[in-house]
Amino acid sequence: MSKTFKKVNAIRGMNDILPSESYKWEQLENIIKSLLSQYGYQNIRTPILEQTRLFARGIGEVTDIVEKEMYTFTMNKDAETANPDDMLTMRPEFTAGVVRAAIQHNLLYDRPVRAYAMGQVFRHERPQKGRYRQFHQLSVEAMGFDGPDMDVEVILMLARLWRALGLNNIRLELNCLGQSNERAEHREALIKYLEEHVDILDEDAKRRMYSNPLRVLDTKNPAMQDMANEAPKLFDYLGEESKAHFDTVCQRLQEAGIEYTLNPRLVRGLDYYNLTVFEWITDELGAQGTVCGGGRYDGLFELLGGKSTPCVGFGLGLERLLELADDKGVFAPSQEADIYFVHQGEKASRAAALLAEQCRDAGWKVMVHAGSTGFKSQFRRADLSGA
Repeated sequence: MSKTFKKVNAIRGMNDILPSESYKWEQLENIIKSLLSQYGYQNIRTPILEQTRLFARGIGEVTDIVEKEMYTFTMNKDAETANPDDMLTMRPEFTAGVVRAAIQHNLLYDRPVRAYAMGQVFRHERPQKGRYRQFHQLSVEAMGFDGPDMDVEVILMLARLWRALGLNNIRLELNCLGQSNERAEHREALIKYLEEHVDILDEDAKRRMYSNPLRVLDTKNPAMQDMANEAPKLFDYLGEESKAHFDTVCQRLQEAGIEYTLNPRLVRGLDYYNLTVFEWITDELGAQGTVCGGGRYDGLFELLGGKSTPCVGFGLGLERLLELADDKGVFAPSQEADIYFVHQGEKASRAAALLAEQCRDAGWKVMVHAGSTGFKSQFRRADLSGA
């Protein structure tokens, strides 16, 4: 006697999207794709699996994503003979993979490239409202553009997206991270400051103090807020070129009517950013208030073995965006069919099937009742189809 098979459920933090919800996803994705096409962006699709060293190098080895959150495994069962190329990771974000593809295929050989990727990414986080282990992300990359005008354009594009989705309660925060030499000078002063206040630091801050001190300032620990607020400001270490770049960004946003707040503690969770960084934040998602984040990453191409290439882009989680848009009622109701054929008897069934094909040729969405149920049941199913 065979044992009863125990049913299988979805893995914790990885959710099914059922037909009752998938129509909203399709509408959201179509709104996004239409907007991106207005700005000249084209779709790029990269593999879910990449070599682990791509993310360790691109995102930063001491970031939370690389240290704690990646799904990583080896293709070599013999640990003694394994090499770095045997270590694979399910993508935790898109930008590093898009840049890898651009370098590998020489996408920028004759012109700058506007590209976007949209799909599933994976992070081993504690599942909670607005945070999942498998989730959907939009990543937009403007590669080969070095002026502040492109920083402004991607922010304006996002503002247009918020308007299209009816999102009003969403605010923009900006900061400037300068260039690597400026951050190095600030880093030295910041480490000295943190050493003077080491008794206030929590264990996470102590761990980051020397490896990634800028991230200490992004703490959510209430006991460290005053210390973080009084820490040396990166802006005080910026050179004239960095300040001029950021001043132009701010000025053009003001000219476009985009309100923003300067946040000197905004550093983002990825190491590849420089100059302009930004986040769009809402109070409608509880603790998970960041809807979108991005900025300039001029050094990432060179970091991953390519030529120095100025870039700017952003990433946003689609689950959070869909939740916000759904609350605004922007999605049209699902309609399975324009026409639903009911029929009774063999002759009518054949006629309905032929007529349905003619209607589909004309562009209609058509469903033909299957089975031999009575008219009452057929009309009930027709009502459910939305025809």
